[in-house]
Amino acid sequence: MLKDITLGQYYQTDSVLHRMDPRTKLIGIMVFVISLFIFRNALAFAVVAVFLFLAMWLSKVPFSYMVRGMKGIMFLLMVTVIFNLFLTPGIPLVQFWKLQITDEGLRNAIFTAIRLIFLILGGSLLTLTTTPNNLTDGLESLMKPLKLFRIPVHEVAMMMSIALRFIPILLEETDKIMKAQMARGADFEHGGIIARAKSMIPILVPLFVSAFRRANDLAMAMEARCYRGGDGRTKMKPLKYNSRDILAFLTMAVYIAAVIVLGSLGESLRFFNIMQSLSGRVPS
Repeated sequence: MLKDITLGQYYQTDSVLHRMDPRTKLIGIMVFVISLFIFRNALAFAVVAVFLFLAMWLSKVPFSYMVRGMKGIMFLLMVTVIFNLFLTPGIPLVQFWKLQITDEGLRNAIFTAIRLIFLILGGSLLTLTTTPNNLTDGLESLMKPLKLFRIPVHEVAMMMSIALRFIPILLEETDKIMKAQMARGADFEHGGIIARAKSMIPILVPLFVSAFRRANDLAMAMEARCYRGGDGRTKMKPLKYNSRDILAFLTMAVYIAAVIVLGSLGESLRFFNIMQSLSGRVPS
């Protein structure tokens, strides 16, 4: 299950998205995330789905490899859907005992699940097509205006990149520790929630020790190479926008315009249907 988590991993291949400037991809993921929360109707989400699957196709990353990363959030997805389904007030559709499923709860559950799935796929697409070094350079370049507020932009960008890079490393380390504990007779699959939580203690202690050791080794390696931050540092491969990035920005503009237009149309149709249904319930 740990190997199914693809967030933070890089997939080596030659594609349009891999060759694209990291700043373009970072701006694209921000536009994508914002578009998920602008509207809440089927037309807007249809545009988002088309844009996402087009980007996935252009990345040349196997679809099965990207979907495999969804297994790690299935529990969170189920909990989110259940809470929205049963705890949202509104017009009852189904009722049993003290629980009821409302029309608003059903809509919230569906759209929340879609948002969460699209967020994970979009974030995985960014890390799968961008190396940690390029991601650091892109973040540093986009956050340059924050230097006016005396924020260490280079250090912040590097810490974010290292955190993403450590995700697959720590997952691999966790998998090794679990296999070693299982070989010694540990059981992580049986028992209740409390029993499983207690069985994770022999994993957490060596995992924390390994994480601190890796962090210390990284710090010593940086000091041995006389690392002193981003001031005055040059880059072997400076970032430059090219024609594919300009085309990507134009595509983003068309995409956000389509989301706004179709989303507004969907909201208008929804409002019209609600008013029509309310007028039909009013006695003449």
